Amino acid sequence: MGRIFIGLALVLTLAFAGVACGGNDEDENGAADIVDTAFAAGSFTTLTSLLEDAGLVETLQGDGPFTVFAPTDEAFDALPEGTLDELSKPENAEQLEQILLYHVAEGEVMSADLSDGQQVTTIQGGTVTVGIDDGGTVTINDATVVQPDVEASNGVIHAIDAVLLPS
Repeated sequence: MGRIFIGLALVLTLAFAGVACGGNDEDENGAADIVDTAFAAGSFTTLTSLLEDAGLVETLQGDGPFTVFAPTDEAFDALPEGTLDELSKPENAEQLEQILLYHVAEGEVMSADLSDGQQVTTIQGGTVTVGIDDGGTVTINDATVVQPDVEASNGVIHAIDAVLLPS
């Protein structure tokens, strides 16, 4: 009997997660879009919440393709205390949108396509700089790529360990 309740709870949780993120937008191969992929990963809950606050969920569920340099929850936790609360205020919506769009580039750029010193133009209009050290560690500005090439139906996610801030 306990397994039935646990199974039901899991089904309801997954169903709710799909509704909360706009559904399960999958392509013909069963791959989810960038937002649903990030949500399902479990390590981007702050990012997906901020995307919702900024009204960018539909944008990143669009056709794309997009490359997203996605800060992990730990990256957002490392911001100074109160920063996220401040950015989530309605009067700071434009600033939040600009910060989030600074993490997104048009096109699908896999890690094998990146080169040391490469400048990537973001949807926000700024550029980020790719660094690759002798050991193969990839950085985007001062953030380290901790998980590259998370594929989605409309692009790719590269998890990073810091929040990128436009100049």
